[in-house]
Amino acid sequence: MSETTNLNHEEEQVFDPLDMNNYKVEKLPKMEKSGFEKWMARLGGPLAILVFVLIYWIADIGFLDNITAEGLTGAKAIKRLNELGLVDFIRSNYAMLAIFAAAIVLWVTEAIPNYLTSLLLICGTVLTGVLPQKEAFAQLGHPVMWLNILSFVLASMLVKTRVAKRFALWFVLRFGKNASGIFFSFIVINLVLSMFISATTVKATILLPIFMVVAAIYGASNGERNNFGRNLVLQNLFQVNIGASGFMTGSGANLLAVSIIAGAVGGFEISYSNWLSAALPLAIILLLLGWIVGAKLIFPMKKEEQVPQIDGGMERLRKELHAMGKVSFDEIKAVLIFVGVLVLWVTKKWHGIDETTVAFIGAIVALMPKIGIVKWNDVDIPWHLMLFSAGAYVLGSGLNATDLHVTIVDTVFDGFGITQNTPYWVLYLVLTGLMLLSALVFSSKNMRTMIFVPIAIATAQKFGYPIMSLAFPVALLIEHVYVLPFNSKPAALLYTTNHYSWSDTFKFGITMMFIAWVLILLWGETVLKWLGFTPGLF
Repeated sequence: MSETTNLNHEEEQVFDPLDMNNYKVEKLPKMEKSGFEKWMARLGGPLAILVFVLIYWIADIGFLDNITAEGLTGAKAIKRLNELGLVDFIRSNYAMLAIFAAAIVLWVTEAIPNYLTSLLLICGTVLTGVLPQKEAFAQLGHPVMWLNILSFVLASMLVKTRVAKRFALWFVLRFGKNASGIFFSFIVINLVLSMFISATTVKATILLPIFMVVAAIYGASNGERNNFGRNLVLQNLFQVNIGASGFMTGSGANLLAVSIIAGAVGGFEISYSNWLSAALPLAIILLLLGWIVGAKLIFPMKKEEQVPQIDGGMERLRKELHAMGKVSFDEIKAVLIFVGVLVLWVTKKWHGIDETTVAFIGAIVALMPKIGIVKWNDVDIPWHLMLFSAGAYVLGSGLNATDLHVTIVDTVFDGFGITQNTPYWVLYLVLTGLMLLSALVFSSKNMRTMIFVPIAIATAQKFGYPIMSLAFPVALLIEHVYVLPFNSKPAALLYTTNHYSWSDTFKFGITMMFIAWVLILLWGETVLKWLGFTPGLF
C-alpha cells in the first residue's frame, strides 16, 4: 500500500460525520468558476464600455440629428427643443439607459465586484446629469438602507448569543423523532429564523452544520448520497429562501421592493403587517408543497433511508445542545429585544412608529452599555452588500427621474402589439412569469427587484391599474432563487455540501418554480383580491 493511500485511509478514519466542526463554512470546498463564467468575466468590462458608448454617444447623437419638432428638422429642431427644455431631458434618458445597460452587463458577467459596479453607477448618474449629486449620494442614507443595517445589528445579537443555534438544536431534538418530523422541524425553524434574520446566507450558515449532522445520522455523509440527504439539503435551500419571502424584513431585496413601490405610489408604504398577511400564508403553503414534491414525488425515500443509520446519532446533537450550557441571561435579553421589535412592527397601525424607527430602538437597546448584549465590533454588517443596495436605489431614482422604465414598457408593448384593451390577467401572467424565470439568469435578487418591480409599476401606470396590483405580486416572487447553484449565495453554499447534483436541484427547483407560478395566479384571484391589492384576474 502506498504512502498516499495510507494518508487517505488515515484521513477517512479521522473524519467524524457527527462532528459539527467538520461542516463549518470555511471547511467546505469553494465553487470554482466554469470556463464559460471566466470568459464572461473577461468580456464583461469591454462589453459594458461598448454598450455605454453606443447608447450614450452614438445613439443619442443619431437621434438628435434626425429629430423633428413643430415641423422643423436638424439643428433648428434641436434649438426649438432646447428652448422647451427637452434636449437635456432626452439626453438624460439616453444617459440613464446607457448606465442601466452597462450596469446590467457588469452585474451579470461579474467582471468586477457588484459593489464596485454600484459605485460606478452612482458616480455615472452624477457625471451625466441624470441625478443631482445630493440626491444620488443621499441614497446611502435611505430609510430602507438603515433598516437593512439595523436588521444586521439585531441578527448579530442572535448569532453572538447563539439563540438561533440553541433553538434549532432544541427543535430538531424535540420534534425530529422520525424523518417526517425532521423535515417539518426545519420548516418551522426556517420560518422562525426568517422573522429575526434578514440575510438568507446567514440563516443557511447557522443551519448548515445541524442539517449536515442530521443527514449523516440518516446515512448521507462524506460523499455518500441518498434521497434523505438530497431532500434535507434541498429542502433547507428552498426553506431559507421561501421563509424569507413571508416577511418584509426577510431579505434586503424585499425591503428594496418596498422602497421602490413606496416611491412610485407617492407616500404609500407597505407595512410589516400588510406584507405578512399577504405573503406568510403563501410561503407556508409553498414550504409544505415543497416537502411533498421533494420527499414523496421527485426523491422518494426508501424505508431504510427514513430511519437513523448511526446508533446514538441524535445523542450527539443532544450533547451539542448540552455543551451550550443553561440559557444565559443575554440569550433571554436577545429574545425579548427581538420579540419586542417584531410586536412593534406588526402593530404599526396602532402606534404609528415606522419599521425603521422601531429597528433603531431595538438596535440602540442591543448596543447600550450594561443593558445591551453586543458591542459594535461584534456586529457583522456586510458593507459590500450595503454599497450594492445603495447603487440599486440610485438606479431606481434615476429610472424615476427620467421615466425610462415607462418608455421601455411603452416601446416593448407597442412593438408586440399589446394595446390598452389587453386584459389585466394577461399582464399579471406575463409579469409574474418573467419575474420567476429571471431567477434562472440573474444571480442577484436586488438586481431582479430593481429591474422587474419598476417594469411592473410602469405597466400598471400605462394600462391604468393601481400600481400595487402588479408591483406587489411581482415583489412576492423575489425569493425564488433556488433552481441552480449560481442563482443565490445560499444555493452556491449548499451545493458545495455534495449532497445533490445540478440535475437534482434543477428538477426540484423548476418544479417548485412552476408550482409557485400557479399559486401566485390563484393568490391574485383570491387572497390578494380579498386584501384589496388586486382587482382579481377574471
